[in-house]
Amino acid sequence: MNTARNKRPLIQLENVAIGYKSKIVGHDISFDINAGEVFCLLGPNGSGKSTLFKTIMGLLKASSGTVYINNKPINSWSTRELAHYVGYVPQAQPASFPFLVSDIVLMGRYATLRAFSSPKKDDYKIALESLSALGIEHLYERRYTELSGGERQLVLLARALAQKPAVIIMDEPTASLDFGNQVMVLEVITSLAERNIGVLFCTHQPEHAAIVADRIALLRNGSLLDVGTVNKILTVDNLAGLYSLPIDKVRRLLDSNIK
Repeated sequence: MNTARNKRPLIQLENVAIGYKSKIVGHDISFDINAGEVFCLLGPNGSGKSTLFKTIMGLLKASSGTVYINNKPINSWSTRELAHYVGYVPQAQPASFPFLVSDIVLMGRYATLRAFSSPKKDDYKIALESLSALGIEHLYERRYTELSGGERQLVLLARALAQKPAVIIMDEPTASLDFGNQVMVLEVITSLAERNIGVLFCTHQPEHAAIVADRIALLRNGSLLDVGTVNKILTVDNLAGLYSLPIDKVRRLLDSNIK
C-alpha cells in the first residue's frame, strides 16, 4: 500500500446517481481515485457495484451528478478517448475460442487503430511489453484456452495494460482463483500502483482489501456508507453492518490483521 491521497485525481464522482431508465439503484455517490492509488469497493451482491463500474466507464449515463475523468465531465469524452484512459479487467471466464494470448492482448490496442486497419509493429511491441511487465511473456504464443485461471486473469490484465491507461478497473480479480493465483494477482495490483496507475477493484474478500488497498468504499443498497483508509473502514463493526452479520461471527471469521 502507498500514500496516494495527495496525487492528482484520475476519476472523481460528485453526487452521482446510478441506474437505468426505469430504476435508480444508487444515489449520492462521491469519491475520487488518484494516480498510484489502489481503491477497493466492498459490498454485498446487488449493492450496485457493477452498475457503478459501468457508469464510470461511460457504458451507462449517470442519472444525476457528474463523473469526471481527468478533471473533464465524462460526457465530453469520446469512446475512443475513454478506451485510452480507462482499462477494464473482467473476471476470467472459460474461453470458447482458442485465441492466441498475443491476439487477446492485441485487442487492447484496437482503440488506437483506424477502422479496418491491422495492428502495426509498435502494437505488437506494446503487447509483448505488457506481458513482460507481468512476467508472463512466455505465454505469448500459447492458446488462451490452455491456460490456468490465474494465467488467464494475468492475460486480461496485460490486455488492459496494452491500452496504456491511466486507471484500471477490475471486477473481482481474484474470484474463482486458488490461493497461489490470488496472491499473484494481488501482487500485480500493487505493482500497477507502483507504476502510478490508479486501480479501482471490487472484491468479496475484505482480507484482500486489507493487503493491497490504500482506501476502501463501502456500498450497500446503492448507498455509499463510508470512504476512508483501511484502518478506518475495515473494522468488525463496519463489516458486520455491511453484510448484515453478527459482530461475533465476523470477528471469528476475519484474519487477525483486521481489528
